[in-house]
Amino acid sequence: MNNGRFATALHLLTLLRLNRGELLSSDYMAGSVNVNPAVVRKELSNLRDHGLVTSKEGRGGGYSLGKPATQIHLSEVYQLVNDTHVLGRSNEPNPECPVGRQINGHLQELYCRADEALLNQLGQLTLEDFGRKLD
Repeated sequence: MNNGRFATALHLLTLLRLNRGELLSSDYMAGSVNVNPAVVRKELSNLRDHGLVTSKEGRGGGYSLGKPATQIHLSEVYQLVNDTHVLGRSNEPNPECPVGRQINGHLQELYCRADEALLNQLGQLTLEDFGRKLD
């Protein structure tokens, strides 16, 4: 269900917040997250495409936050990296079964409510709030 992208993205953004004013390399950040640098570069590219990260190419280049940590809500990060419901996906039940023919509609409603609750909670926290816990 959880592919770890939210944790990776939040780790990267928190590193950039902690090192404000410095450009961090993807290799350095990959060492902190303990994943392959290609995974980090892919996530940083996604974050850059959505304005959360900026990059400078070439010697002495690297990554930095694209906007202040106080303006990055955790719900925004979650939505950028997540493509499934927090509770997962539904199955392909037997349409001849009295439960099977109607359960997915009810599951969809439940999944939407769970997603909404999570996004509301994450929307109350900024990267700055989260990062302060690590200062």
